[in-house]
Amino acid sequence: MDPGEPIELQILERLNMDLPAQVTLTLPFEQRQKSRLRTRLDSGEEVGLFLPRGTILRHGDRLRANSGLVVEVRAAPETVSTAHTADPLLLARAAYHLGNRHVALQLGPGWLRYQHDHVLDGMVWELGLAVVCEQAPFEPEAGAFGGGHHHGHE
Repeated sequence: MDPGEPIELQILERLNMDLPAQVTLTLPFEQRQKSRLRTRLDSGEEVGLFLPRGTILRHGDRLRANSGLVVEVRAAPETVSTAHTADPLLLARAAYHLGNRHVALQLGPGWLRYQHDHVLDGMVWELGLAVVCEQAPFEPEAGAFGGGHHHGHE
């Protein structure tokens, strides 16, 4: 990819409906937060993202390219820490302490996940949770003012 060369295939819009996708775009969370990005579709074709500032792409989102192509976003596996506990109070305490450090969190029943950090792993372990470093898609909560996951079903 020559950074100075114009990109023919441009993604300009996030769709409000789940149309069938012709291609996929797999990105880690860090890149799904960028509204301007030069990357490649999973098919190998170069593409440029030109989305409104502040757009955060979520697994399953549908995008439309200037050619009319519908693209499905996929969350790439990345290095994350997943902490488990059967104790809901302990899980809440860990989420509170991680949130106090402004750590993006993905929550599930009996577990929470964040981008791997050995210092945070130690803190969470000391709180009493089992922590595993693994490769998994990362889909953190949008936050109280982050808008949430937008999937209109028209």
